[in-house]
Amino acid sequence: MYMLKEMPKTARPRERLLQEGAHVLSNDELLAILFRTGIKDLSVIELAKKVLYPLEDFSDLNWITKEELEKIQGLKEAKIATLLAAIELGRRLAQAPRRNAELIRSPEDVYRLLGTKLRHLEQEHGVCLYLNTKGELIKEETVFIGTLNQTLIHPREIFKTAVRVMASAILFVHNHPTGDARPSSTDIKTTDRLMKVAELMGMDLVDHIIIGKNEYYSIKEQKHVKSNSL
Repeated sequence: MYMLKEMPKTARPRERLLQEGAHVLSNDELLAILFRTGIKDLSVIELAKKVLYPLEDFSDLNWITKEELEKIQGLKEAKIATLLAAIELGRRLAQAPRRNAELIRSPEDVYRLLGTKLRHLEQEHGVCLYLNTKGELIKEETVFIGTLNQTLIHPREIFKTAVRVMASAILFVHNHPTGDARPSSTDIKTTDRLMKVAELMGMDLVDHIIIGKNEYYSIKEQKHVKSNSL
């Protein structure tokens, strides 16, 4: 008789979540963490699949009922209650209004947000603004300090954060210490590179804004705005 080999600890969903982050887990694994244990002759992952696989679309889980869950063999009250509570918590979190959320609708909004911080710096700073579907700022993160080139700015780091904060759009910003906001060839290449990766990730690269002294340049709009009033 052969014994089933136990899953290595580092491969278990809970351990992977703590080490690598929740975003790397499949839907099966996330649900398995909620269920905690399987049942006789059925692992916790297999139990999670019994809930998810009959659904026509994953979003249908949002409206699954207690009665439907009770029909799944192996699901007892504790697991059903845990799942329904998690679904309701996620629903409320998605609908919760963001307090004092910064709304980014134009290059001018970006300049108002970052112009004072970046326009007088003596080194180039690259900043990513992560936005939700409404254009509200979720997170602002400095991704490099130095000279913009292909090695300092790596899409992997930018989009790793985007996935973690569940951003739907990204806006990249950097300054020119010379004060001239017009883009260099490297700026254009960087924009093209980020745009291609964003498309593959199903996200939107809203723009690449370059900030100079009392001026900014929008690569998307190919617009150079220069004014002493900025």
